[in-house]
Amino acid sequence: MNQAEQKKFDLLITGVGGQGAILASDIIGKAAVAAGLPVRAAETHGMAQRGGSVVNHIRVGEDYGSMIPKKSADLMLALEPMEAVRYLDFLKDGGIIIVNTQPVLPVTVTSGLAEYPEVSDILDTLSEKYIVKAFNADELAFEAGSRLAMNVVMVGAVSGYLPIPKETLLESVKALVPQKTIEVNLRAFEAGRQKVEES
Repeated sequence: MNQAEQKKFDLLITGVGGQGAILASDIIGKAAVAAGLPVRAAETHGMAQRGGSVVNHIRVGEDYGSMIPKKSADLMLALEPMEAVRYLDFLKDGGIIIVNTQPVLPVTVTSGLAEYPEVSDILDTLSEKYIVKAFNADELAFEAGSRLAMNVVMVGAVSGYLPIPKETLLESVKALVPQKTIEVNLRAFEAGRQKVEES
């Protein structure tokens, strides 16, 4: 595999509005640029306001389109379990899914119109064809100092797979999160990174 091929990486970030999927993709995109890698990104929103489905395509080392073709994402970063299921057709067979196990219940569920499946069932289904790394990123963010840092926990979790140096990603976190939350976010990043290294 030549150097150029190694630097190619297709990442799909899925979540629901209000979880910070856009900031997560901005951190990775900015870091890729800083690392001198070509990057294309596209955001498609069902409803980007709280509760709607959000998906970001990030293509590192890709000179062609910004949308990841079906069945070709290397990794899916799912900030919410059902969102992992919703976009599975983008992930290549045997691809990696890093999933936050904390569900965000849609209004249809909270109002009793629909059932939310057991998270363990969702993970079992995902594990049939993909490599799954699952943990509660909301709890890790809370331990780091703020639940709002969950998206940065997830960036930390994916950091070991990206063709971008960790230091460059950390600089990007510092540049993009609010100044007073930098320490919390750096702790959140490390917590996510460690969690995936252990699993």
